[in-house]
Amino acid sequence: MASHRPASEVRPGERRPAAIPLPAGAARLLTGAGAVLALVSTFLAWTWTTAFPGNLTVTGYPGGLQNITLAGAALTLLHLLAGYRVRGLRWLAPSGTTAPTLLLALGTLAATWYTLGAITNDLGGLVNIEPGGFVAGGATLLTVIGALALPPARPYPENTPPANPWHRFRHSLAPGRPSRATALPAWADILVIAAAFALGLLLFTYGIEAEYGELFVGYLLLACAGLAAFGRSGLTQRLNSLTAKHRNITLTAAFVAAACFPLTLTSDTYTNLATSILIFATVALGLNVVVGLAGLLDLGYVAFLGVGAYTAALVSGSPESAAGVHFPFWAAVLAGIGTSLVFGVLIGAPTLRLRGDYLAIVTLGFGEIFRITMLNLNGKTGPDVTNGAMGIPNIPDLKIGGFDFGDTHDVLGTPIGRFGNYYLLMLLATIAVVLVFRRAAESRIGRAWIAIREDETAATAMGINAFRLKLLAFALGAALAGLAGTVQAHVITTATPDQYQFAGTVPPNSAFLLAAVILGGMGTITGPLVGAALLYLIPNKMDFMQDYQLLLFGVALILLMRFRPEGIVADRRKQLEFHADDDAADDAPVTLTKAEV
Repeated sequence: MASHRPASEVRPGERRPAAIPLPAGAARLLTGAGAVLALVSTFLAWTWTTAFPGNLTVTGYPGGLQNITLAGAALTLLHLLAGYRVRGLRWLAPSGTTAPTLLLALGTLAATWYTLGAITNDLGGLVNIEPGGFVAGGATLLTVIGALALPPARPYPENTPPANPWHRFRHSLAPGRPSRATALPAWADILVIAAAFALGLLLFTYGIEAEYGELFVGYLLLACAGLAAFGRSGLTQRLNSLTAKHRNITLTAAFVAAACFPLTLTSDTYTNLATSILIFATVALGLNVVVGLAGLLDLGYVAFLGVGAYTAALVSGSPESAAGVHFPFWAAVLAGIGTSLVFGVLIGAPTLRLRGDYLAIVTLGFGEIFRITMLNLNGKTGPDVTNGAMGIPNIPDLKIGGFDFGDTHDVLGTPIGRFGNYYLLMLLATIAVVLVFRRAAESRIGRAWIAIREDETAATAMGINAFRLKLLAFALGAALAGLAGTVQAHVITTATPDQYQFAGTVPPNSAFLLAAVILGGMGTITGPLVGAALLYLIPNKMDFMQDYQLLLFGVALILLMRFRPEGIVADRRKQLEFHADDDAADDAPVTLTKAEV
């Protein structure tokens, strides 16, 4: 006689029952019907007035936030059909379709209901929602209910991979394939990597060009759900294995996509935003050397960015500069890097014998001392060097070899304005920082930094000179921040003390830089870049929620640290550290019931 146990007593490795007890056929039908109905609802009017941005009043084609619902419903339906083993769709979910279908349904529900809530709040009541909006809300709710009732995904039966290259490609992407499946040819790997970066470029361009905050919030909700869904489907793992196999090609593809970014934008304003993101990301990558590799908690790191910016402002020919000199750009860069490096050594030498909280307090003090010193060097309370709170304005645009960064230039028939020029320059600086970080992390010194981060006492016992290597990490991180600071001074044409605070609502500041490294993934290259992009882009696009930005930021920090403490892009060491027990449970043998077989 069969025994029935509650879900709480299901053993590790055993398939859990669906959240809602419905027959499998009914669950799939309900999910599919809800997704199709959500698709249809985007072609109906959701409100009667154009006062809400995006013009959701037209019947016949979607617009604004309706496009977010349309994309979410379409992806949900595709993953549901992949569960039916529809030819051409199996590659969507190598690890199963149930979890990604549910996540996409939840993301579509969140974006749709957020839109309806925004319409109600902005226009003053539910009376402003047309029948199409109610259809969308009900359809997305039905989709989630059906997805919660879907049966657990089970692996596909193993087939011998055919010799045809195209069939071999499809076979390797099919769900449930064992690791011994025939590998893709090299050219197919490269095509997949290129397609992934092209898709990423299009998605990032759509997000950065969101014309109003409500559209960006809807995009962000679906994007987060989509990334989680792709992770659970196994696509992210497959892509990670390809990028690890072709690391040089991956880095090349990433920077080619980044170089094409200005060509995809419609306004130089968005290019300015992208340039600021690159500056922030480069500084975060420099901090990653200190925090991610060496494990040194630095709370005043933004001061090194300020040192580089002020140095460049003093020697780049500004009329308000007390130095009265005009160095060429290469000399200004070297001056900024060298000055920041010297400050890093001067600050690190007497303080790096401290550990943990004590080191954090000292670095926090250094950051505040730098800002206050720049305020007091105004000719009244100190020597006239930095012009006090007014800063050093009117920094001229760069001219390198006759190329004026302040002019508009045509590239492939597309005009690239001032910020586009500085974006490409900052991209080159980012490439240099990435190469330095990568070579340092893979070197003997990088391995020693990791040993110090994991256990300084044990590292010292093994013969590692911890103080000297920590000082080297501190100096290298400061030099990389100084490099970014020299470019930042020319982009914003001024250097003022209030740009380099410990905390504030607008990055870069030390708190946001540290958050970018930790949230993105310490010790990785991609992690700080992704974390910095999100932390800079989200406050900029959600300025309509300015009064609640820090509150929402705190909530996001809590949730991410609770459910993904290793960061968005984590290395294997951190994943094992935080999820060793989960991996052991996942590796346990799976028990299928008779109904699932």
